[in-house]
Amino acid sequence: MSLSWNSPSNLMKEQLEQRMRSLRNEYATGQQALLELEAKQASLRDTLLRISGAIQVLEEELQKAELSNKSQFNLQEIEAIQVH
Repeated sequence: MSLSWNSPSNLMKEQLEQRMRSLRNEYATGQQALLELEAKQASLRDTLLRISGAIQVLEEELQKAELSNKSQFNLQEIEAIQVH
């Protein structure tokens, strides 16, 4: 005798299959989110690298300006000593 309605084992199988579909969807969503975060991380890393390079250039320029100012000050001192 065959039953046309879902037996308890068929209901359990359907529930398991539904849960599996749900988990696969969550997994795919998580993978997509991870890819997006990795892309954002790479972009941020590039931005930080550019900023770091700009900071280094500015530091070097400031050091050059400071040395130039010191050299000018020393020349003025020497000239002042020679005048006296």
